[in-house]
Amino acid sequence: MEQFPELKNDLLLRALKGEQVERPPVWMMRQAGRFLPDYRVLKEKYSFFERCQSPELVSEITIMPIDQVGTDAAILFSDILVIPQALGYEVQMIAQKGPFLPKTVKSLKDAKNIIVPDASDKLSYVMEAIKLTRHNLNGKVPLIGFAGAPFTVLCYMVQGQGSKDFSQAKAFCHQEKEAAHLLLQKITTLTIDYLNEQIKAGAQAVQLFDSWAGLLSPQDFNEFALPYIKQIMEKVEGAPTIIFAKGAWYAIKDLVDTGCNAIGVDWVLTPKQARNLAGSDVTLQGNFDPSWLFAPHKEIERLTIKMIDEFGKDKYIANLGHGILPNVPVENAKTFINTIKNYRG
Repeated sequence: MEQFPELKNDLLLRALKGEQVERPPVWMMRQAGRFLPDYRVLKEKYSFFERCQSPELVSEITIMPIDQVGTDAAILFSDILVIPQALGYEVQMIAQKGPFLPKTVKSLKDAKNIIVPDASDKLSYVMEAIKLTRHNLNGKVPLIGFAGAPFTVLCYMVQGQGSKDFSQAKAFCHQEKEAAHLLLQKITTLTIDYLNEQIKAGAQAVQLFDSWAGLLSPQDFNEFALPYIKQIMEKVEGAPTIIFAKGAWYAIKDLVDTGCNAIGVDWVLTPKQARNLAGSDVTLQGNFDPSWLFAPHKEIERLTIKMIDEFGKDKYIANLGHGILPNVPVENAKTFINTIKNYRG
């Protein structure tokens, strides 16, 4: 096992274990990049997947928000679509449009033709980036790894691009049910391997992003999302786990039952509603509406304190209810972070 510098700020890991903390830890989804001017400079120089596949660039981008806004955790700069790439599907990142997959999964034959590789081989650049980042962080804060949940990854592999409703992907799940389940299982198998390899490489916690789970009815969530999330939670070991299923508030209790350490909550629920659904044994993460970061500083402070008061300082990780928006002023993000760091409830 590689030796890394000793961790100086373990607030996140303590909150994930449900221990008492002096204040909640804070980090922001999509904090690595997007809203930081230094990231935009790199964006001009290198393509998206060049940034994802260079361990040096990944490390630099991952650490930027730690140095510039002071979050209590780093999240690896990467993308959920490295999984389709590893499964043999090209992913292009098109400016102003987002991801585009020229070839998609259309049939049972397509799903059968997918070969699941070893994550340590096909995604070795991610593991190198994790090791380098752990050294470069020098123990300042923990490093979070992540992957997309199988249903969300299927959405892109079937639809071929971003969508408001992923209607083609949902139709595929019903028209080509056998193919959908085979594809979901292959994504799941690779994701388990991928997250375990991230942990072996040095990720100190991992988050599963089910960004499009909220598009599913509860009954479809139980068929096309939950069984695969469950498998991942059962087989990923060695670090605490967080599940963020955006919009799927109806599934919170089922997600708690997967044995994860924390549940990410978006802004459609109040903290009290989230806690009532989740129960008292699990840590909750969230749920500041990213658009609130455009409010005046005093208002950001007020809304942030109200959020922590309502969640309570223990078994809680302060975060946004989804990713930070690219045009949020850095000073506003700092106000959010500093309000939490100064919180004494």
